[in-house]
Amino acid sequence: MGFFDKIKSGTDIGKPFQNEKSNEVKKIVFADIPGNIEAFKSLEQADLSDPFKTAALTVAALCVYPENKELCFEMLDYLKGPSKLSGMDKQFIADRFRDKDYVPRSYFEGAVPSNNYMPSSPYTVCVSSNSYSFLTAGMAKLFIKSGGADSPRPVELRLAKDGKWYLWQQLLLSGIRQPESENPWA
Repeated sequence: MGFFDKIKSGTDIGKPFQNEKSNEVKKIVFADIPGNIEAFKSLEQADLSDPFKTAALTVAALCVYPENKELCFEMLDYLKGPSKLSGMDKQFIADRFRDKDYVPRSYFEGAVPSNNYMPSSPYTVCVSSNSYSFLTAGMAKLFIKSGGADSPRPVELRLAKDGKWYLWQQLLLSGIRQPESENPWA
């Protein structure tokens, strides 16, 4: 049966395309958050061979921002591969961090409002896919759950000619529930 024969017969209409990575969840574990670019690049996950690893590394890089924004940008540039952060990207990140340095920590398992988004070591990020994650060849849209949000947030990645998955776009810095220490109503 050909592709368009399904439409003619009325079967599978409206169902998403399935692929080998749909509805997959991978736990990516970091012993620690690297304090320099060499340590970041030497992480096991930093070979960028798997989109799930690249998505998790994005969380680790963003966690560095409150301590060292230039190092964070250097890490994100590494994850972005041939397309580097623009001045507008850097300003967007800076705007999202105003008074909310806890947002990237919320993506680690166990980081929730009641513990002020302080994860325990080792640091684990759960990255998931769904049946729509790999619809476009060479692109992936994966999701990471925050301990302070009701729905997981997307990270888009792009497969390059070198076989590596690079960060294309992240929407991880949107607002989440305040930590209890900052919430007068908690």
